[in-house]
Amino acid sequence: MRKSHEERRREIIQSALDLATEQGVKQVSTQAIADRVGIAQATVFRHFKTRDEIFAGAIAWIADNMMAVLDSIIGRQLAPDAKLGAIIEQQLTFIARHRGLPRLLFSDRLHQESPMLTQAVREVMGRYMRRITGIIREGQAAGCFDGTLDAEAAARHVTASIQGLLMRWSIFDFGFSLEEEARPLRDFLLAALRPGAFSNQE
Repeated sequence: MRKSHEERRREIIQSALDLATEQGVKQVSTQAIADRVGIAQATVFRHFKTRDEIFAGAIAWIADNMMAVLDSIIGRQLAPDAKLGAIIEQQLTFIARHRGLPRLLFSDRLHQESPMLTQAVREVMGRYMRRITGIIREGQAAGCFDGTLDAEAAARHVTASIQGLLMRWSIFDFGFSLEEEARPLRDFLLAALRPGAFSNQE
């Protein structure tokens, strides 16, 4: 049975991410992607014009799925600190199933060579930051987070801490459990946001 356009696009995207995990982004070619899927290279180009379009599609697909998970947590009847803790854990659990993402996020291709990919990631980060900032402000209003903190700056620190863990995971070639590391990171970040967390410091 012939696969639909969307089914084939997902296959191509997943194969690109798998190859990025195994070889690094720089080594991924459209021919290698075609070979992994089991199709002709020309078929890849019927769905994506360039390799960067494939990676941009991967970023969009992962972002949409991850944001759906985050929004489902935000919509629950939970305290703000419980929401943020669940988001940190679920986000890292999701990324653990898509190892090609940190390879792409920390690649030269994204940071230096492809403005299109850079812009795609910036847009995703903006969507993510708005959600985290909103939860922190909600927590400040509820009294479970320090009301003197700059909510946007706090959201940047939360995001940077998660990115640091992802970079370490990628550098160590995924040699430890991201899900197990999620819990202590969650506890550390929540403790840092609580009222009086830094009151004993001079």
